[in-house]
Amino acid sequence: MATAPTLAVTGSTGHLGGLVARQLASAGNPQRLLVRDIGRAPELADAVPVAAAYADPVPARAALDGVKTLLMVSASETEDRLQQHCTFVDAAAAAGVQHIVYTSFFGAAADCTFTLGRDHFATEERIKASGMDYTFLRDNFYLDFLPLLAGEDGVIRGPAGDGIMAAVARADVARSAVTVLRDPALHKGRTYDLTGPEDISLAAAADLLTAGTGRSITFHRETLEEAYASRASYGAPPWQVDAWVSTYTAIAAGELAGPTSAVHELTGREPLGLAQFLAESHTI
Repeated sequence: MATAPTLAVTGSTGHLGGLVARQLASAGNPQRLLVRDIGRAPELADAVPVAAAYADPVPARAALDGVKTLLMVSASETEDRLQQHCTFVDAAAAAGVQHIVYTSFFGAAADCTFTLGRDHFATEERIKASGMDYTFLRDNFYLDFLPLLAGEDGVIRGPAGDGIMAAVARADVARSAVTVLRDPALHKGRTYDLTGPEDISLAAAADLLTAGTGRSITFHRETLEEAYASRASYGAPPWQVDAWVSTYTAIAAGELAGPTSAVHELTGREPLGLAQFLAESHTI
């Protein structure tokens, strides 16, 4: 693998990694695409698909041989995601990767309210201890998810209270990542808090979703007890339910608030707000 491109991208079969891979290809950057299933890898100019999985260190290390810069998109939500991340980080370090760019979470901390944010923080710490250069992209909640929060009845339910968040469009995160990947030395040791341009409550989001989609959307402020009860019917494991509920309690706690200039700093353009995001989504 040492003769393959020295820039590697994970997650190219998913939303964020796919956006990044396509933009890199459009800009003429050769890349190797680390995927679990080579048959699902996108067909892009100067892109070399390579089989690798976060949880399998031997093929991961082989796939990363000769890589200088690596985009590590956080793995799908599973109970053992942190273990997968640590295995992959260790494989990257063993393979000699020089710089790792990791998609983390806004406000990641050992004790942050959003339970999965704690895993992101632990992954950051593993990367810092690895000896590799690093850049962390701490994404706020995605604007892309907001239309999906409403049930069939058009109601968004959750214990977010009147809390606000600076949600960011996935496209702005991808553009930011591409900037870093194309000249990683400029961003060595940096942590970027990637947000949209505004703080928004779920009640305000519901109004904008109504205006932008033509569907009547409202927000119902659940209590914590109501939140767990309303999600019990899904039969999900406790860690998953905790993650769902803490999505909202993190907003209520104010841990997702505070727009930053990071997207503009990296991309030279203002990030999308919810109204603009919805308008552009309907024109595609």
